[in-house]
Amino acid sequence: MKLSVYKEILKRLQDSEREEFSTIAKQYRVSLHTLMSIYSQDYQKKMKKTHQRHHSVEAVDDYFQRYQARISPETMGTVLLRIAREVDLAPSLLAKIILEHHLALQSAESEPPPRSYVNQLLKDPCQIPDPVLANEVQQCILSDCVYGPVVDSIRHSVGFEYENKLKSILEDKGIAFIGEDVMRAKGYDKTPDFKLEVPVAIDGHVVNWVESKASFGDELSHRTYLRDQFWSYWNRFGPGMVIYWFGFIDELDVNADKGIVLMDHFPDSFTTLQALSDRDR
Repeated sequence: MKLSVYKEILKRLQDSEREEFSTIAKQYRVSLHTLMSIYSQDYQKKMKKTHQRHHSVEAVDDYFQRYQARISPETMGTVLLRIAREVDLAPSLLAKIILEHHLALQSAESEPPPRSYVNQLLKDPCQIPDPVLANEVQQCILSDCVYGPVVDSIRHSVGFEYENKLKSILEDKGIAFIGEDVMRAKGYDKTPDFKLEVPVAIDGHVVNWVESKASFGDELSHRTYLRDQFWSYWNRFGPGMVIYWFGFIDELDVNADKGIVLMDHFPDSFTTLQALSDRDR
């Protein structure tokens, strides 16, 4: 995807309601997975920029007072969602703020609750002692398409699905590989999803490993992956390939000659280095 098209899509998403996303995806001929990935990445950037403002003592007190003032039998399950829209904060993030503040007020020392306990309650709001708050938190989690335990589970499942898809492709093409678990058992700390037993050549570039990313490759995520993962793989295993299954900004594909190829699928055309060696004999 060209950078100019990416910026167009981003502007459309920022100015549109979620119900319009399917129409936008059709107009730009991209999958809904791609569109949601672009939206999620942009929304997460926005939330990180405003994190400090939403977590200040003044903001937390204000949000909690709004919540307490609006709770009634007629508003059950909608109060936190409305406040989230008013303050422009992800519903799950607001639910966590309110839950933490509620638990702190309930404790004898008014101390913040353990993070593990809060996460446990967010995963299963039915365990929250206050049934009204439990319902509010549940609705926030179910309505959030970017944050929260439900989204995390879906994201993990999709990542696993595409990892398995890549594994099946490698097996179908007869490409021998070592999986991440085997490499870690051998003592490697940072490992790609698959290390090829015999390198392959793709578009003239040698590929020793393949990494699966069930996401869109935007500038920030790709730069972070390069720093934290891809260059480490390159240092240890040589040149490799990254598959962004939901696409990437074309202008980011500048490291192929240095040893990191970007693709949005596993190409049909490739050559094993063993085959090249046999041919040259």
